[in-house]
Amino acid sequence: MIVRSLDEVTDTERDIQTETWRSKRLILAKEGVGFSFHETVLYAGTETRMWYANHVELVHCIEGEAELVNEDTGETHTITPGTLYLLDGHEHHIIRPKTDFRVLCVFNPPVTGREVHDENGVYPLIVEDGPDQVSANGSEPVVG
Repeated sequence: MIVRSLDEVTDTERDIQTETWRSKRLILAKEGVGFSFHETVLYAGTETRMWYANHVELVHCIEGEAELVNEDTGETHTITPGTLYLLDGHEHHIIRPKTDFRVLCVFNPPVTGREVHDENGVYPLIVEDGPDQVSANGSEPVVG
């Protein structure tokens, strides 16, 4: 059984911050449960382009408001608390938070916590091989 709080991961290697978002990774690949689970806040007034070529992501909004743009189709959606979206087709997408936008995210395959978005908004697929070992499929991760 795993019991973990947001406070426990705050300001640790599981707490990833960028210019446009902060993500607290509560469950990672090394837990061995087949998915990862994160609480992420995307900052108001920013724009983040993403494309999960190697992952499926479910995002459930629990606070705030954002515009979600599917770059593949041009469709635009307003995401508010209680709304989720599932990137089950590896869609290129943009998130434009109107307010600080707090979401709960599930990734499959699970992320390791070492991934960063590349120039295309993609996370490399990194697979846990065993304790403290990883292998990268595709581009090597850049740790910043």
